[in-house]
Amino acid sequence: FYMENARIIREGLSSAGLTVYGGVHAPYIWVKTPDGLSSWEFFDRLLNEVNVVGTPGVGFGPSGEGYLRLTAFGKREDAEEAVARIRARLSA
Repeated sequence: FYMENARIIREGLSSAGLTVYGGVHAPYIWVKTPDGLSSWEFFDRLLNEVNVVGTPGVGFGPSGEGYLRLTAFGKREDAEEAVARIRARLSA
């Protein structure tokens, strides 16, 4: 179930022009921050403009800077809604 959510998130964000990694063997999707935003700036943008919460990559160490981690551990409807919101507001 969660891996299907991961596929929905991964493919939806990728088709919106965002660079994504993961979500194939684990239910975590890493999104490259667009426009040179820091991981905290992208976190703030998603939270304030899109009402979607992720985890700033820098929280996982220096190599995580420039990424945001999303999780597929949730309801299917929530994953679909999050992707739709991100696509509508932040398509690259």
